[in-house]
Amino acid sequence: MMRDLQFIDSDLFGPLKEKALALPRLRTNHNFHESDDDNPHRFLNVMARGTYVSPHRHLQPPKSETFLVLEGRAGILLFDDAGKVVQAEVLDGTKRLGVDLAPGVWHTLVVLTPFVVIFEVKPGPWVISSDKGFPAWAPREGDPGAGTYLDWLRQQLPDAN
Repeated sequence: MMRDLQFIDSDLFGPLKEKALALPRLRTNHNFHESDDDNPHRFLNVMARGTYVSPHRHLQPPKSETFLVLEGRAGILLFDDAGKVVQAEVLDGTKRLGVDLAPGVWHTLVVLTPFVVIFEVKPGPWVISSDKGFPAWAPREGDPGAGTYLDWLRQQLPDAN
């Protein structure tokens, strides 16, 4: 069923935060697009502190992404091909509201508050087998070293507290 209007507000955020906490990955999406084939994809990415987003890029096919912080704080880190952090910034939803990221850039997000709610837009369609490329230099989600690496990522952020 097509929705003509959906408000993006705290009434929507509350249940999504509860859902994120109940999931092993500590995050959930709320899609506004109707199918994986839609273009563009528009969704909320609701993440609880402690979730680990493996560094990745969208190269095949190249896809840009836009993130806007609606609630909470998150760090975004960009990497070179060898895994060196080339930029680390805090998105706080006030002064620095978000970021528009070019295709093919290695990146990750780190949650700095109990929750962060991010509105994300990127081109569709979504195909799980080609959506993200992962580097050899960072642990994947679920790897034993992911927690330690997440702590290290947090330390790379200016004003992360």
